[in-house]
Amino acid sequence: MRNETYLDFCFIREGKGNFSQEIDLIFTEIFNGKRLYWYLDEKNQDGLEIVVAEVKGMSDWNSEEALLHHLEEHGGNPFWNYIQGYQFVIHPDMKGCQSCETH
Repeated sequence: MRNETYLDFCFIREGKGNFSQEIDLIFTEIFNGKRLYWYLDEKNQDGLEIVVAEVKGMSDWNSEEALLHHLEEHGGNPFWNYIQGYQFVIHPDMKGCQSCETH
């Protein structure tokens, strides 16, 4: 079953360069096989690199907890070292109309 998936992440590290490219590679590994697309916005401030990532698309996760389990299994050390915040919204595919779910 495909579910609408909206994910927001904030990653921060000390300035080394090419941070958005590294996050792109991490996402490519974590979300391999998923129909997800992401936009990365990189900023530099006070010697730090900041990447804000918006991820959208369709996934087979039916809850935020299922997504967290996937991230725990596939995230890897760089992902967990860089992440500073996140917000997840997954809208499960429901049979019927969105208001009453019966028609």
